[in-house]
Amino acid sequence: MSAPRSTPAEGILSPSYRLTTVGAFMLVFLGAFEALAVTTVMPIVSRDLDGESLYAIAFSGTLAASVVGMVVAGGWADRRGPSRPLVTAIVVFVVGLLVSGFATDMVVFIVGRLMQGLGTGAVSVCLYVVVARLYPAALHPPVFGAFAAAWVLPSLIGPPIAGLVAEEISWHWVFLGVAVLSLAAAGAILPALRQLWGADGAASGPRMNARGIAWALLLAVSVLVISLAGDAGGGLLWLVPVAAIAVVVALRPLVPRGTLLGRRGLPAAVLLRGAVAAAFFGTEVYLPYFLTELYDLKAWLAGLILTVGAVSWALGSAFQGRYGEQLTHERAVRVGSVLILLGVGMQLVTALFLLSPVIAAIGWFIAGGGMGLLFPRISTLVIAHSTDGTTGFNSAAASIADSTGAATVIAFAGLLFTAVGVATGTVAGPESFVATLILTTVVAALAVPIAYRVRSALATPDA
Repeated sequence: MSAPRSTPAEGILSPSYRLTTVGAFMLVFLGAFEALAVTTVMPIVSRDLDGESLYAIAFSGTLAASVVGMVVAGGWADRRGPSRPLVTAIVVFVVGLLVSGFATDMVVFIVGRLMQGLGTGAVSVCLYVVVARLYPAALHPPVFGAFAAAWVLPSLIGPPIAGLVAEEISWHWVFLGVAVLSLAAAGAILPALRQLWGADGAASGPRMNARGIAWALLLAVSVLVISLAGDAGGGLLWLVPVAAIAVVVALRPLVPRGTLLGRRGLPAAVLLRGAVAAAFFGTEVYLPYFLTELYDLKAWLAGLILTVGAVSWALGSAFQGRYGEQLTHERAVRVGSVLILLGVGMQLVTALFLLSPVIAAIGWFIAGGGMGLLFPRISTLVIAHSTDGTTGFNSAAASIADSTGAATVIAFAGLLFTAVGVATGTVAGPESFVATLILTTVVAALAVPIAYRVRSALATPDA
């Protein structure tokens, strides 16, 4: 199905695209809000449900399930179009929210979290395909800039709202409320899905077979094993190298050929997304911990550094969307990767020399701006390098690289953090934070040469 023709005066909020843009924005926003809300209320949930021993699985299990959702939705969208898998993904996400919201024990709660992971992973991929089918290429940067902002805004309002609801009403309503709002978002995007529904059968992509799903399951289980091995300590550490090898083996069929080698073009773009996500999110999870432990800051004050990064991410996204084709994709991703390296490196320097927390905040503002500049352009490049039959697969590959890179580096950072703490006799001393930040800084440095291998689409898109 061809995208609607757009006049130069039209934008993503013009009448032709307004409802689709609003609905897609809400779906991305609610998925991000749910992720941040869970982080905020999980201590309350685990105490209420007597499930402290399953605390980590509520996060790692969701991430693992999202990888499976991405792969299944990518193949389905390429084969039959995005409308059916998107509707299914929204239903699975909402049912998962209801299961967790009504849960009275931790096992049921985690089952709901796994369903939420399946749904959010599939939604993210399907929305890429919707954008490719309905929006002209000139509107792709601002659309993906809006999606990036939808991920950033929950960082500003999600934690305090979730905490207030959990403390004043009940943590159950954190999940039930998102379920209601998700139905409203589905209603907004429904007209676009009706428009695509009749043409979905025309998609010519390859059929997603059992082998592809099996690789996704292996990848998900391997990421989960790395996370659990880190939490369990010495007893399961021998599984870490085995699981790491399994991640690489399983990832290979789920991404474009040449991705793991950083081949120029689409493979480099997918690899770059995984590398910068690993560096950025691997650093972010330790920043509030770092500031509260070493500088004795209040939790809410230490958390402001995440807000600083969120604001600059939004500004970077707005900047790249505003300048569109005036800022080439190659330049955007190169500058973005350098900014991320600079910002992550400043966290390492701050920890190494115990500099003022203001330096850390400035560095995180720089890193967030780099992510805002780079992430939407990678999304645009993935679509530009795709055909109607490969958009789902390539979009899923970018999301899988993102989730896998972040989860793997976070898991290894946890191993380093614990090992250095044991060696120094200090659970959360400066040495532990320096070790984790060395790892994420190295990953950020490796991302820069990858960015220089990214290319805009040629006449014939990569398959």
